[in-house]
Amino acid sequence: MHVATDSPVTECAWCGAPLPDGARRLRGRVECARCGVATTDPWPSADTLAAAYAGWYRPVGGRFMGAGDAFLRRSRGALAGRLDQLCPPGPVLDVGAGDGSLVDALRAHGREAVGLERVPTRPDIRGMDIMDLEENGWSAIVFWHSLEHLSAPGAALEHAAALLRDGGVLVVAAPNAASLQARAFGDRWLALDLPRHLVHMPAPSLLRRLEELGMRVVRVSYVRGGQVVFGWLHGLVGSLPGTADLYDAVRQPEARSTALSGGERAATIAAAVALLPVAAVAAAAEVALRRGGSVYVEAVRGR
Repeated sequence: MHVATDSPVTECAWCGAPLPDGARRLRGRVECARCGVATTDPWPSADTLAAAYAGWYRPVGGRFMGAGDAFLRRSRGALAGRLDQLCPPGPVLDVGAGDGSLVDALRAHGREAVGLERVPTRPDIRGMDIMDLEENGWSAIVFWHSLEHLSAPGAALEHAAALLRDGGVLVVAAPNAASLQARAFGDRWLALDLPRHLVHMPAPSLLRRLEELGMRVVRVSYVRGGQVVFGWLHGLVGSLPGTADLYDAVRQPEARSTALSGGERAATIAAAVALLPVAAVAAAAEVALRRGGSVYVEAVRGR
C-alpha cells in the first residue's frame, strides 16, 4: 500500500481479505476475521511514516542510555552464532538491518551477509524493499522485529521463502498480539508502536502462514524474541501516576519522542526498579503458557 495521505483501511495487510464496516475495530487498528491479524487504521501516508522514523528514532549516536546499545550488539552476536551453526553454507539476508549489528556479527563468523533497510545509515546496507530483491539461494533470511514494519508483510514472507535455497532458514522475531501483556495493556501495549507497526500478528497466525508456505517450523520460542520482561515493565510503569514513558526514559535524550526532565526520568526509572520483580514473574507466567510478548520462529525450506 502506498498512499499520499492517511486513509481508511479496507483490506487486511496480512492476508488481503476485505475488512468490512462490521470488522472488529480497536484504537488505531482493525482486526481481520479470516486470519486474526490486525492492520493499522488509518493506513499511514509516506509523510506520516517519514515523521515517525525521524532522526530521534535511531540517531547516529545510539539509542539507549548506559549499556543498552552494547547489550543489543551482544544479542545480535549471539543470534549470528546460532545462524552460523543452524544454516547451510551461503549468504544471509537481514531484512530491517538497522545499524547493521547483525550483518557485522555474521561477517565476523565468516558469513557473507547483506542488510536491507528503508533508510540505510551506512553504504553497505541496501535501501530497498525485499519485494524488489531477485537474488535467490540465501541460506537464511532474518526478519528481526521488522516484518511488522512492512507494508505487505504476508507477501514479503512468501517472497522470502521463495528466495531461500533448499534447507535455508527463515527466522522471524515479532511482537505477539496474542500475548498476555497485549491483553493486559490493550491500547497502551508497548509493541503496538503505532504507526510504525503496520500489522499486529498473533503468534498462531504467523505459524499458520509459514506452514501454508510449505516451511517446516523447527523452533518456536517465547523468550528468544526479546522485549518480554520490558513489555510488562513498560505497561506497569505507565499505569502509575507521575511517571513518564519508560521507553523514552531508557533512551538517550536525542532519541526520545518527547523531552523528559531529570525528575521525570528519575521517578520513572525508580518505579521500573521497584516493579521489576512483578514484571519478571508476569513474563515467566506468559512464557510458560506460550503466550509471551514476542515470538521467535525458525522455519526450514524443504527436507
